[in-house]
Amino acid sequence: MGLTISSNLVQSGVKKIDALHFLAGIQDTFAGNDPKISLDQANQTLQDFMMLENDELAKNNLEEGLMFHSDNIQNEGIIETETGLQYKIIKEGYGDFPSINDEVKCHYHGTLLDGTVFDSSVERRQAAIFPVNGVIQGWAEALQMMPVGAKWRLFIPSDLAYGEEGAGGQIAPNTTLIFEVELLDIV
Repeated sequence: MGLTISSNLVQSGVKKIDALHFLAGIQDTFAGNDPKISLDQANQTLQDFMMLENDELAKNNLEEGLMFHSDNIQNEGIIETETGLQYKIIKEGYGDFPSINDEVKCHYHGTLLDGTVFDSSVERRQAAIFPVNGVIQGWAEALQMMPVGAKWRLFIPSDLAYGEEGAGGQIAPNTTLIFEVELLDIV
């Protein structure tokens, strides 16, 4: 139970804990003792703690992303759009360009700055079909500039990805994302 609870806490964003107070709360609950604080106070304390942790993580991720983009633009072949999207052409395309109202078929591989894979149609070995206007802003912008057959590496700043909210799981608030996207077809 301890492993399950602590794993859930870590996945929820809890990075550190006062184990003695945590254990005291568990012991008081199971022993039927009066708790040191009310359940409302405990919930408010936890909510405040999580908000502070989330704010700190968001700030750090934003700074890391800005630094990354500042350094990345210096690399050979990197192009930056007015919005701040950066990309590198891996393979030239040969076909039509999708519009915002089209559906596209793509293979993609998404990672965090540290290389952690968070989603990959390549690893699933199944291309994805989705509307251009149904993806994050950085993808939608890039797809409309890519001809069918092109493969690009996208460096998407957080404001063109999931922003201050993040997307849960591995995509925390203000996370910069990297994708390799191959536009297979307009469907």
